[in-house]
Amino acid sequence: MYRNKKDPSQPEAERENIAVWECESDDCLGWMRKDFSFAEEPACPLCGESMKSGERLLYKI
Repeated sequence: MYRNKKDPSQPEAERENIAVWECESDDCLGWMRKDFSFAEEPACPLCGESMKSGERLLYKI
């Protein structure tokens, strides 16, 4: 049995839109933050296809 032990007194974590690279292949779910990429237009680390610019709603660091 799973029981959520989340403390109700804790505030919800903030999220923000982050710039990312997303794999263009329909069969691959690869993506990475633009801040962590060294290439101007990187290849997907999972399948090797080209990547396109996008945004994701991620938790703030």
